[in-house]
Amino acid sequence: MMVTRRLGRRQFHFTVQGANFHETVAEYDRLSFPDVAKCGLCGSDNLDLTAREAQGKFKYTSLRCLDCRGDVTFGKRQDDDQTVFLRKTEDGKLDWRAFEKPA
Repeated sequence: MMVTRRLGRRQFHFTVQGANFHETVAEYDRLSFPDVAKCGLCGSDNLDLTAREAQGKFKYTSLRCLDCRGDVTFGKRQDDDQTVFLRKTEDGKLDWRAFEKPA
């Protein structure tokens, strides 16, 4: 099954598969994040996916604004590290963080 997510002006296509229909749908559900139209900080639709590793052991995947460099990080469930979601604040909005220049 092909899954498409629109993040800003880009479309990303993910392929999920399983041994049967139920497993294929379960794999689809693991991409439990919505389309994101624009940056929650500056309103730009110039968004991209990024991945980085910190301290040689922590892996982060984020949705980053290429204009203001703000980002929102993907989280993983503790009981299933294959299920991903975009982190949200307590009030349910995406947890966009402004770029901080390293000291």
